[in-house]
Amino acid sequence: MELKSILLGLEGLKVKGKLDIEINNIRNNSRNIEKDDMFVAIKGFDTDGHERIEEAIDKGAKAILAQTDCVNKKMIEAIPDDVTLILAPNTRYALAISACNFFKNPSKKVKLIGVTGTKGKTTTTYMIRDILQKQGIKVGLIGTVASYVGDRKIADNENTTPESLKLQEIFSKMVEEEKCEAIVMEVSSQSLKLDRVAGCDFDIGVFTNFAEDHISIKEHPDMEDYFMSKVKLFKMCKKGFINADDVHAILIPKLAPECQITTFGIDNHCDLLAKDITVTNQYVDFKVKLGDKNERIKVSIPGRFSVYNSLAAIAVALQFGCTSENIKDALIDIRVPGRSELVDNKLGLTIMIDYAHTPESLEKILSSVKIYTKGRVISVFGCGGDRDKNKRPVMGEISGRVADYTIITSDNPRTEEPDAIVKDIENGIKKTKGKYECIVDRTEAIRKAIKMANKRDIIVLAGKGHEQYQEINKKRYPFDENKIVKEIIKEIIE
Repeated sequence: MELKSILLGLEGLKVKGKLDIEINNIRNNSRNIEKDDMFVAIKGFDTDGHERIEEAIDKGAKAILAQTDCVNKKMIEAIPDDVTLILAPNTRYALAISACNFFKNPSKKVKLIGVTGTKGKTTTTYMIRDILQKQGIKVGLIGTVASYVGDRKIADNENTTPESLKLQEIFSKMVEEEKCEAIVMEVSSQSLKLDRVAGCDFDIGVFTNFAEDHISIKEHPDMEDYFMSKVKLFKMCKKGFINADDVHAILIPKLAPECQITTFGIDNHCDLLAKDITVTNQYVDFKVKLGDKNERIKVSIPGRFSVYNSLAAIAVALQFGCTSENIKDALIDIRVPGRSELVDNKLGLTIMIDYAHTPESLEKILSSVKIYTKGRVISVFGCGGDRDKNKRPVMGEISGRVADYTIITSDNPRTEEPDAIVKDIENGIKKTKGKYECIVDRTEAIRKAIKMANKRDIIVLAGKGHEQYQEINKKRYPFDENKIVKEIIKEIIE
């Protein structure tokens, strides 16, 4: 594609060289550069792509897109005359728009649904996908777990929302090759803040809820920045569906006045209201008005939070003209990896894997299972390293207060000492009368929980959910809790 076509729509550019040249591909990783590519230099948290410009040129880059405030006169003069240099105010944004142009704006050719919120994003996207599929609509799904067309995985994702270049490539594959009619995707606050979704043509935005999370040097400095990053989605879409019971979500209509807002909820007045809710250890059901008729919806993921996720999915489904029967059939069969996922096992124990990794999500999952569990709630959890340290004692206190027994363990320690993270959590649980112990090795912590449980109890393995790795000192080691549970039980039986 011609370089000037790739840069279409970008403002404030300064150019040295020719724009009427053909570009083979766009790269933001110098290691992947091939002849006649354009290299986009991104200043990241740990590395700076501007330090790789010379390497990119040596490998054959024909154009360099750099950030104005990241280059000096000497760097500019070092660019060969046959290489075009483009300076942009923000290369993250410029990369996103360039990627949209390069892949011929695939999001404009499909119905694009974005789901944001502190929790519930993954479950809600799966629910939307399954309902639309029941209706006979071909759907692509992009999120934390992976990217799918229907039930077939087409790509693994490192981030909840892929980087803009990869995202547009996935869009293109879903639209041009797979002929998807709709795409539903998780939209993280980071992706909105860092312009990963800039240029995306969203038809519908969904806001599940808002709570403290992702507050750190590398993410959001404070809650206001975190919230306002999420609000960006509703400034980019035509219609929005928000949780009427969330005190932050109800601010969105004023902050994004151009978006047509519809509300859903349980407690407050809203457009789509759930009533007569029943929760068991296997499902939740409720009544909701669909068209002129009150329908009873049964969802195979237990917990009151499942009602909110279902309402969000139903609101979207109604926009696509989905029938009540297809909505009901999809939700009764819904399965989401690592989200209130019950692990079948030969000991007959109730073992639930859940991604809960924030104070609010941990409290919600433990409180939900507490209601219907006849025996003890055994909580096994840790906190991630290099993330918000303030939530650690808070989560310890929550587990000590709600669970009958807590095993504090490791999560993804990253570059921090696991023992220090566990100690931070322990400082919180000590404020309660809750029974607990610390077992830093997560596998051993799970083993202890299984050995101490009986069939009346429930074990909640919180924090890792769908993840199949444990990150220690910048390296990821295989860690699939579903497999680990089954291996431990097999050892016990044998």
